[in-house]
This record gives sequence, structure tokens and C-alpha cells, in this order.
Amino acid sequence: MADRLITSLTNDTVKNVRALNMRKERESTGQFLAEGLKFIGEALDQGRAPKLLLVGMEAREHPLLDRAKAATRAAGGEVIVVTHPILEKISRRDNPQTVLGVFEQVYTPLSAIQPGSSPCWVALEQVRDPGNLGTIIRTADAAGCGGVILIDDCVDPFSTEAVRATMGSVFAVAIARTTRAEFLAWRQGWPGSVIGTRLDATHGYRDAALQYPALVLMGNEQAGLTDELAAACDVNVKIPMRGRADSLNLAIATGIMVYAVTDAA
Repeated sequence: MADRLITSLTNDTVKNVRALNMRKERESTGQFLAEGLKFIGEALDQGRAPKLLLVGMEAREHPLLDRAKAATRAAGGEVIVVTHPILEKISRRDNPQTVLGVFEQVYTPLSAIQPGSSPCWVALEQVRDPGNLGTIIRTADAAGCGGVILIDDCVDPFSTEAVRATMGSVFAVAIARTTRAEFLAWRQGWPGSVIGTRLDATHGYRDAALQYPALVLMGNEQAGLTDELAAACDVNVKIPMRGRADSLNLAIATGIMVYAVTDAA
């Protein structure tokens, strides 16, 4: 069967896919948008096929594109050929990727997390910046962390900006979301150390004795960890500021912490 061709910017399918740039639509549909053949390939490697695959008319033949089309159809999804203006409209870019995929969101329940499956996990409290969150997810993947837990009102990990920043790791890393109360109750059963970061901590980030698996807890970009969550940590540590800057970007700080913890494991 031939792929469907859409050329109209006002087509309902185009409108629905474009609407996934809005959090309200992502939450109501449980879907999100991933751009580029590399992202699609990462998804396929994790056993995730698109619900909808949009392929630009100018897309070149490629074995991975053939694989993506076949996987989409095999999973009951649809492959649609679209024009360049439609790709621009959906991606909100002048130079869009030629392949876009619509995927189902996947969250891991706290109850399904197996701490012993990895020496390091990451928990984030009220992260606001999608680029930071996406970069942290990518870093957690690179460092071999078990997953990322989002506490309270964090930015949407499936926003277009966050997904772009993951560089495909959004498909490889377990993502959980929870309330502060639920996290604090669940944390009581954590079998290793819970390590927080605070500017007023006395321990350096390399000095604390840890029990594994370790859970690295990072706070909001502006305010850091709340007192309540800092108090729930077995130890709080700080990353020394040796120059004029008095703080680090959250994603950078998380990367330092994650690699310090995993290297010591």
C-alpha cells in the first residue's frame, strides 16, 4: 500500500502533530514528537516504533529510513509523506529534519525501579529548564545511570526542547515522575546512599563515603534543593567554586556528580 501524501498545512493530521509542541496536547494524548532519523534510530534500537512517521518529500533513501518505515507499519502506525513547508510548520524551524516521528510517552513507576540494576540514579527537584533536563537525561545515559526521577513540578521531559537535548537518550533512560511526599516515602526503602548537593555543605563532592547504589539528588536551577529534601539525604556535598563564578549550570553540576559517583563505584 502506498504511503499517504499530505500537502496541505491545514490538514487535521498536520494540526494534531504540530499541537504536540504544547504541553497540554502532549499530556492529553500521551504522545510526543521526535525529530530526525538519528532519533528514530535510537527509538528503534530500544524497541520503540513511531505511531506516526512523517517523511519529507526530499528525504533521501537510507537503510535506516527503510527500517523505520517497516517498523512503523509493523507496529500498526502510519507512514505519511509531507512537503517541506509542513516540516517547517511542525518543527518550527527554517531548516527542519526530513523525518519526524510521533511516539508514545513512557514513564516508569517508582514501584518498578530496581535500584540494584545500576550503581547510580538521578533525582531532580523542580527543574525548570528543558535544555538542562534533556542534557541531564543524555548524561545519565552516557554514565550508565539507571534512570532519572522527576520530583514535583519539573519541566516536561517530552517537550520538544528537552527531547532535542537528549539526543535520543529519552528512549534509553527510565524516567519517573512523582510528588515530593511520594518520593520521601519511597526514599525510605532506598538500599544505598542518597547524596544531595548544597552550597552550604561541609563535605566535598569526592569526600563522602557512599553505599551503592547511590541516588544523586539535585535541586532547582535558582534555589537548589529545598531544606526538606536536603534533610532526607544521607549526606550533602558541594562542588568547590575556585574562580569568580559562584555556581555551575545544573546540567554541568549533575554531570560532575554522576561521574564522580560512578567512577568511585
